[in-house]
Amino acid sequence: MKSQAKYVLRLYVSGSTSKSALAVENIKRICEQHLKNRYDLEVIDIYQQPNLARDEQIVAVPTLIKRFPPPVRRLIGDLSNQKKSALRTGPRDAGVMACRKVEKGWLTRRKNVPRKNCRPFHAVN
Repeated sequence: MKSQAKYVLRLYVSGSTSKSALAVENIKRICEQHLKNRYDLEVIDIYQQPNLARDEQIVAVPTLIKRFPPPVRRLIGDLSNQKKSALRTGPRDAGVMACRKVEKGWLTRRKNVPRKNCRPFHAVN
């Protein structure tokens, strides 16, 4: 059953900033509230482990990556606006907001939907 799958999450933060602390606090609260004993959360400081951030192509922090269950999804932000998050994903209930948002492809490109105010990103080595 998909709802019983163990979620593997990585949260990329930038040092001990207030935004990073808020993101850690919010994701832990959301996971404890909606995914009790069904998640592994790894918090990665991009200053301490820059190679992991580069390998994952992290361009903004905080960034949450849902590694499992597939497909892999990304969410950028501190997860503080749960009401707005629930509205963007479209689930009937607001449960598992962060994980659903990532799972439903909140940041993935929908076919035939033009992007507004976006420029292509090109990584520089």
